[in-house]
Amino acid sequence: MELSVIFSFIGLAVVVRFGFSLCGGVFRSFLRPGKNLKKYGKWAIVTGATDGIGKAFCFEFAKRRLNVLLISRTQSKLDEVAKELEKYRVEVATICVDFSDFGVESQKKVANAVEKLDVGILINNVGLSYPFPRYFMEIDDEFSQKLIDLNVTSTMVMSRIVLPGMLFRHRGAVVNISSASAATAMPLLAGYSAAKSHVLLLSESLNAEYSSKGVHVQCQLPLFVTTKLSKIRKPSFFVCTPAAYARSAVKAIGYESTTSPYWTHKIQLWLLSALPKFLVTNHLKSIHLALRKRGMAKQAKKAE
Repeated sequence: MELSVIFSFIGLAVVVRFGFSLCGGVFRSFLRPGKNLKKYGKWAIVTGATDGIGKAFCFEFAKRRLNVLLISRTQSKLDEVAKELEKYRVEVATICVDFSDFGVESQKKVANAVEKLDVGILINNVGLSYPFPRYFMEIDDEFSQKLIDLNVTSTMVMSRIVLPGMLFRHRGAVVNISSASAATAMPLLAGYSAAKSHVLLLSESLNAEYSSKGVHVQCQLPLFVTTKLSKIRKPSFFVCTPAAYARSAVKAIGYESTTSPYWTHKIQLWLLSALPKFLVTNHLKSIHLALRKRGMAKQAKKAE
């Protein structure tokens, strides 16, 4: 067989694979219906529920007639969101917990409340990122521990709290909000990237353990969203609002074990996976170095 024929077959295979991938992405993003979330249970729990993506999740669940348990660290903000949700005529409960200090007493407080509810969905949304990119050794021990507490420990402990009830009822969905930072090396965001990689692998492992028992565990990999965490104020083609993200995210519950539900985020992740790793890493490093320089300058100005 001539080389030209072999290369033609290879080219055709690549085109066909890309076509199937594109069609699948279009179907999942725009045509596939969301699941009936009530089949999982009467209540949805959302951590980090008073701002950004977490707050938007609460509204999406309330619109779908699910009761919502909001967990966050500031009671006044919890009360505000609960008040806003009243118009949907669903039950709303709140628990004030600081996940950076999620000790035994706080865990018991949450567990006792959860035990009384028919919890169908848990959104592990609470998290923490760097204020701006920094070298690993520029991050102090206290902040490193907060990264672990808010991104890793909270996800593991909350999952352990809700899973017994879900397994007993043979139904439930746990959605862990990771980040696209988990999908590739992130120079100058090393601790955050590693923490979110933990969330990704924990989710995939738990789904392999419990999907056959009726509990679906999903990891979502958002990119940029206009939140306090990202410090981006205006949406654009590749940057969505929390409400737009939550609409896509809720429709994805119960399907893939790992997904980036917002459609332009899917495109960006596909591009990241298609490019050589060293190019992606070097490009991200150059971007993060520029952001670090800007962040250090702002920090120095504030200290004056």
